[in-house]
Amino acid sequence: MKSFLIACVSAMAVAATFTTPASAQQAGILQATLAETSQKTGEVSTGELRQILADRSATVIDTRTREEFDAGHIPGARHIDAPPSERIKAVERLVNGNKSAALILYCNGPFCQASRRFADELVAANFNNVRRYQLGIPIWRALGGPTEIELSGIARIYGVDRTAVFIDVRDADEFSKSSIRGARNLRPDNLDATIKQMMSGQLKDAPLPLDDFNRRIVLVGRDAAQARKMADAMSTRPWHNVAFFSAGIEMVTARLKGK
Repeated sequence: MKSFLIACVSAMAVAATFTTPASAQQAGILQATLAETSQKTGEVSTGELRQILADRSATVIDTRTREEFDAGHIPGARHIDAPPSERIKAVERLVNGNKSAALILYCNGPFCQASRRFADELVAANFNNVRRYQLGIPIWRALGGPTEIELSGIARIYGVDRTAVFIDVRDADEFSKSSIRGARNLRPDNLDATIKQMMSGQLKDAPLPLDDFNRRIVLVGRDAAQARKMADAMSTRPWHNVAFFSAGIEMVTARLKGK
């Protein structure tokens, strides 16, 4: 009985933390926010952010470090490359001086303070349409949101993260001619069949990691569209640390040459 009560209290605590701006009947994980009180800026849910990105109705700003941004960011997000004292002016230039322009800030999740601090700075500078995706990049990934990686991020990860898996999503003949050293080949059109073989033990040389579903996976292809197609296909699979490169694999092989 005691364990049952503890479970109930825990469930109520989670429900109270992740609430929605709509009615309880419309509540769902994609509509969840932190529902923070005493904040100068409001929040957007994952569902709202997806729509904003599709509509391009706001400028989305990643408030993390440049290194974090390069290693994986929400597609379409911008990074403010300026020292702290110059960031406000950099945003002003980004929106052509329009302080009523819609801005969405995000960082490393519910307990990260970066987006909160910068949002408050923007409000103090008279920006009047600032909101936060306070669930941040961890929840974005967990809910199947794709992330985009930069070339410098690939180079750094390739050099330091020996557990990272690089997937070349081109056709087998293209892959056989040239690719990233150590990369594996997997195409979007045979993803389901491959996963089925992996799970049944029929495929000994599995292209996707089965020992840790949190291992970093980097997708590269002939072009951005091909890599993004695989990222979208994997968005409903259990691997949730997946990023795609938004240009062709030739740029990657040239950057990694000799490594």
